[in-house]
Amino acid sequence: MQKRTLGQDLEVSALGLGCMGMSSAYGPAADKGEMIKLIHAAYDLGVTHFDTAEAYGPFANEELVGEALQPIRAQVTIATKFGFDIDLETGQRTGGTNSKPDHIKAVADACLRRLRTDHIDLFYQHRVDPGVPIEDVAGAVKELIAQGKVKHFGMSEAGVQTIRRAHAVQPVTAVQSEYSLFYRGPEAELLPALEELGIGFVPFSPLGAGFLAGKIDENTKFDPTDFRNFVPRFTPEARKANMVLVELVKSVAERKGATPAQVALAWLLAQKPWIVPIPGTTKLHRLEENLGAVDLELTEADLKQINEASSGLKLEGARLPEAVLKMTGL
Repeated sequence: MQKRTLGQDLEVSALGLGCMGMSSAYGPAADKGEMIKLIHAAYDLGVTHFDTAEAYGPFANEELVGEALQPIRAQVTIATKFGFDIDLETGQRTGGTNSKPDHIKAVADACLRRLRTDHIDLFYQHRVDPGVPIEDVAGAVKELIAQGKVKHFGMSEAGVQTIRRAHAVQPVTAVQSEYSLFYRGPEAELLPALEELGIGFVPFSPLGAGFLAGKIDENTKFDPTDFRNFVPRFTPEARKANMVLVELVKSVAERKGATPAQVALAWLLAQKPWIVPIPGTTKLHRLEENLGAVDLELTEADLKQINEASSGLKLEGARLPEAVLKMTGL
C-alpha cells in the first residue's frame, strides 16, 4: 500500500478506512465480530489509518475500533472526533455542539478508554461550535498534545477563515470534509487554502455515500434508519437525474478495466498528493475493490475527460438536509 503524509509528519496509508457505517448511519449496526475481522483484513491489505468518532453509536464505533486495533495498535493511526454535547456516561445526546475546553479534555479521556490506547493520533473537532472561540478549541487540543494524549489536531467541515485562526494557535494536521465527484465544493476555497497552509485533506463520503459505486438507482430502497432517506440528493427523483454522473464514471471504468468505485477513488487520489480518502464498507469484497483504486492510474487524458464531462452536469439535490448544512457553516 502506498503511503501519504497529512500535514507535516502524519504518515498514513493512501486510503484509510471510515468505520462509521459499521455501527450507525447506514442502517442497523453490523455484527461486531464480523467487523473486527474486516478491520483486521483491512490492515492485512495495507490500511494503516482508521477513522471513528464518539458520535458514531454514540460510543459503539470507538469501542469496536479500539477492540479490533488493540493487538496492532503500534502499527496503525486512529482518528476520532469530539464536538457534540453527548453525556459521557450514558451516551445520550443532550444538545448540539459542545467544544468547551473542559468538555474536550473529558471527551479525550473517554475516547482513550474506549479506544484502549494511551494516545489519539488525530483528534478532530467534529463540527465547529459557534459558542466557543476556535482559538480556545485549538488551545485545549494544544494542551492535550503537550500531555501526550493527542498527537495531531484536525478539523471537520470547517470554513477557511476558521481553519486559519485555529492553525495560528495549534497547527492543523488534517481537515475532513465531504469531497467526491458527487460533491466538489472544497475545490473553490478549501483546497487552495489547505495547500497554502500545508494541511492534509481527508475526504469523507468519497463515493458519494455509495452512489458512485453504481449499485444505487431511483428504485433502491434504503433501511428505514439509513440517513440517506433524509438527504435531498437521495430522493428517487434526484437519484434518477444524477445517474448521468454514474454513467460517466462507468464509461471510464469500462475503458480502464476497473469498477466505478475504483475510478471515483482514483480520481480523488489524483487531485493532490496530500489527499487521503476514507471510504467505508461492511463487506470484504467492497474493501478489496476500494483498495484496488490505489493501483489504478488515471492519465492526464482520463482526468481531463472526467473533468470536462462532469463540469457540465447539474446535479440535483443538496448534499445534506438544510439543518445539518447550517451546522457545518458551509
